[in-house]
Amino acid sequence: MRILRGLQPAERREALNELETPVTKDWLTVFARIKAALMRRGRSGHDADDLVQEAWMRMACYERDHVVEQPDAFLMRTALNLSIDAHRTRTGHGEEVDLEEVVLLDLSPDTEAVVLAKERMARLSECLGRLSDKTRDIFLAHRIDALTYQQIAHRHGLSVSTVEKHIAKATLQLTTWMEGW
Repeated sequence: MRILRGLQPAERREALNELETPVTKDWLTVFARIKAALMRRGRSGHDADDLVQEAWMRMACYERDHVVEQPDAFLMRTALNLSIDAHRTRTGHGEEVDLEEVVLLDLSPDTEAVVLAKERMARLSECLGRLSDKTRDIFLAHRIDALTYQQIAHRHGLSVSTVEKHIAKATLQLTTWMEGW
């Protein structure tokens, strides 16, 4: 009898068909039921075949020392347990990924977008340089440091109204200078 491990499913069926007897046909039915149960639980056909074969090998080893009264039930439970163990191993050590199923997405901006962003930043830096020192400091404290108007007013010794005017002035000038960018 040829060893079935490592054979493709079609080759396994062919090898088993060579041994066709009423007993073999009964086992083929049992194997098909177990494979279907494994596939319903998310296993691929190839993985299910491997698990059925592994269950068969374990039953053969177990039968050396023990009597198996319900071999089809033994095979089903063993195959399901092997499937659960394989799932736990994969989730515990990271998922196995088939390279043919991987789709890589490049979410980085294209070269043109990077160049435009750099130009916009250079333009913004130039525009910020045109603001008076006090107006720029107040604007950046609000926009970058996320300080409230009251905190900025306290820091610079100004009224909240004056801070509002500086921020409004900076916003208006930056918007005007950045138009078209």
